Amino acid sequence: MEPLLNADLHCHSVVSDGTLTPEALASRAKANGVQLWALTDHDEIGGQARAMAAAKAEGMKYLTGVEISITFAGKTVHIVGLGFDHTNEALVQGLRNTRGGRAERAKEMSDGLAKVGIHGAFEGALKYAGNHELISRTHFARFLVETGVCKDTSEVFRKYLTDNKPGFVPHRWASLENAVKWITQAGGVAVIAHPARYGFTANEEYALFTEFKNHGGRAVEVITGSHSSADALRYADTALEFELAASRGSDFHSPDESHTDLGTLPWLPGQLTPVWELLSNQIQ
Repeated sequence: MEPLLNADLHCHSVVSDGTLTPEALASRAKANGVQLWALTDHDEIGGQARAMAAAKAEGMKYLTGVEISITFAGKTVHIVGLGFDHTNEALVQGLRNTRGGRAERAKEMSDGLAKVGIHGAFEGALKYAGNHELISRTHFARFLVETGVCKDTSEVFRKYLTDNKPGFVPHRWASLENAVKWITQAGGVAVIAHPARYGFTANEEYALFTEFKNHGGRAVEVITGSHSSADALRYADTALEFELAASRGSDFHSPDESHTDLGTLPWLPGQLTPVWELLSNQIQ
């Protein structure tokens, strides 16, 4: 498949922290010219059968997807998996274990917010979580906007849900090794998601890419909704340096919140190997 393919290989549905159903996402992707699509819900593959069927109904090519939360150098990092067998038992169980800590973390976040006068946040956030196992900061942010505490979700994160703020609670996720292993053993390709977002030092980032590659990771998101054009150039160079394929995805969550819509990204730089070239046999 050619490099100039409108592939969107990173987005979220109501199964995790998006606001649209897999079917609505498929329709939106198709309307925006997407030719190859993947739904990558957080730590959850429960929407894959629906997404696959919806893509087929829309006449779009599809890759299975997931975005796994890991802890690396004390920070939460996301590893996207593409083109795996979504019935693989080790992957299913690994993701179930990763989701297990979210409810406890959410209650601690609610307690922190209550200390600064914001009450009922846990129950309020649950209203926005289609899947209660996957309650996240995004659901808390929507509740705080709804109740008028903040004008938008960006303000919520800035004031309440980042490091050293009242509602922030770190969570220990899967290890990098486990996330890559679950994906690759299920026949998929592991991808470092939106690397510019983590704020690592040069040494930490070098360690992340080195360990990722050593564990069998094979790609990095170069073009993604949160990357600037300078970020894209930087991670295009990183992909070449580490001999990784390049991925492209909007990280779309919601028509009201996401800056980048499905299918509206710049093309991958031409000197890179598109990740879908590694996955030609897994495309449905």
